Amino acid sequence: MGVTEGTMTGIPPVVVRRALPTEPAVRASKSLFLAEAERQGLKAGRRMLYVGQEPAPEHIAEGLRVAAGTGVIARRKLLTASDVPVRIATSYFRADLFAGTRIAEPGFVRPSLQSALESLGHAFGHAEETLIARPPTDFERETLDLAAGEWVVQVLRTSYSTEDVPIHALETICAATRHIFTVTQVTGHDEF
Repeated sequence: MGVTEGTMTGIPPVVVRRALPTEPAVRASKSLFLAEAERQGLKAGRRMLYVGQEPAPEHIAEGLRVAAGTGVIARRKLLTASDVPVRIATSYFRADLFAGTRIAEPGFVRPSLQSALESLGHAFGHAEETLIARPPTDFERETLDLAAGEWVVQVLRTSYSTEDVPIHALETICAATRHIFTVTQVTGHDEF
């Protein structure tokens, strides 16, 4: 699949770089996507699509260590580059930890989600990232304005506190033809 296939839907071709793992300086920014896009010279945009409780899909429930179908807080937004939809990012949080906090309130969390988590007493311990390429769901195809046959890349980053409590599962659905995934290793240990 070539990058230019996005033009089949009338969308101009655009390519965004997504670093794996996410660089700490970018991760600590106000918005991971806004920081990434700015570094690449792209006009970034974001729009909140949904904030509320929904049943945890199996892969999210596993990371958050709750039963599948358990109500979790979802914060879903659409990310654009040069007005082209490129990602759907959904943050999932355990309702037993975050219901009734500003994490569950509509709109963007200011100044950042990271600062809100820290103010609630959660210190970052470690994270796990998985990446899966797959056909899009109908919602993903429509929201990202994908052409027939285009795939998505699903990046799931589950973050745990220093006490090994699952705090945040971030599922990012990327339009595969609009992304390049840069994979880096620990400095001084890169190998082919």
